[in-house]
Amino acid sequence: MSDMTIAPRRRSRFGLYFVPVLVLIAAVAWTGFWFYAASQVGVQADAWRAQEAKAGRDYDCGNRSVAGYPFRLEIRCEDPSVMLVSQTASPQTAFVARLAEILVVAQIYDPKLVIAEFKAPATLAEHGAPPSLSINWSKGRSSVVGLPAVPQRASLVFDDLAIDRIGGATPAPVARAGHVELHGRQVDGPTPDNPAIETVLQIAGGTLQDVHPLLTQPFNADIHARLNGLKDFSPKPWPQRFREIQAAGGSIEIMQSRIEQGDLLSVAAGTLRLNANGRIDGELQMTVAGLERVIPALGIDKMLDEGVPQATLDRVAPGVKSQDISNLFGALDRALPGLGKAIKQNANAGLTAGINSLGTDAVLEGKKARSFPLRFADGAVLLGPLKVGQIPPLF
Repeated sequence: MSDMTIAPRRRSRFGLYFVPVLVLIAAVAWTGFWFYAASQVGVQADAWRAQEAKAGRDYDCGNRSVAGYPFRLEIRCEDPSVMLVSQTASPQTAFVARLAEILVVAQIYDPKLVIAEFKAPATLAEHGAPPSLSINWSKGRSSVVGLPAVPQRASLVFDDLAIDRIGGATPAPVARAGHVELHGRQVDGPTPDNPAIETVLQIAGGTLQDVHPLLTQPFNADIHARLNGLKDFSPKPWPQRFREIQAAGGSIEIMQSRIEQGDLLSVAAGTLRLNANGRIDGELQMTVAGLERVIPALGIDKMLDEGVPQATLDRVAPGVKSQDISNLFGALDRALPGLGKAIKQNANAGLTAGINSLGTDAVLEGKKARSFPLRFADGAVLLGPLKVGQIPPLF
């Protein structure tokens, strides 16, 4: 039998090259898809800007760039601005807000989740005028779920927020907060075609100047609210949206409000509505611990001793004239020397007793407290017969 040599069969190299070629094709396809998606950013942004402009919000971007390949879309906008027209009850007023930079990030495989970071500072000015407010923060960010359709959830967070009034010799503080969070989400309403929006506002270490004496000292706030009556989510000016909410019988339900300031603790709940004049009506049931701290902060005794300005009287006691009060205390001093002064010095005690008579005893987180109603009538905020604030109309 003769020797025979059988040549080995040559193995196919198809399997060796198949996977790398497949990966290369996928990479090329993904690259093409990413660049196509990046090219659509400008198209979608321009369409969104046109839609917002119809609602009185005209956005602009000084310099826009797109990055983030391969798995993200990062849209960076330098020197962004927005002109706000017809966003208040005075339609002739227009404001311009400017920001240093906005970075918007979306995962290419989950474009409905958008995360944004804001770079300080920002300014706010009336159209055609120099900036009147300056806003700074150490970290500002937001997230939105549900785009490009109606958002399902949204959040806005700022750290070390500082708002100052500028234009004078030195900036004047308007507001401060160590931390601010605002969250909102759609929830089921009374009917399927009438959804509601739940919101949560949290403020840590906040102060407000020129609003109320109590708010000039640091406070913490945690407010849960529910907005009913918002049926149309299409972009539109806020006064128009508020008018539609009022026409639909909508309301703002304060489910829980907790404000803490040192030894002062306040909780409240109730329902507020808009009347036909665009002003707020309703009532909040409040429970306050440390009420004795509130009255001195109002400065009633100092105000009486120095003379009550008519503007202040118009705010807290409409119809009463400043001269009438001065004449009254003068007459009391003439009838019985020292009587007018004694009444002034005991004004806080008298006001405390008057407010105590409005409510009932309560206990709040283990502290002695007082429960009483806080009424809103045509925008006026009333604590019993005392007017403690005025909210401007919303449309």
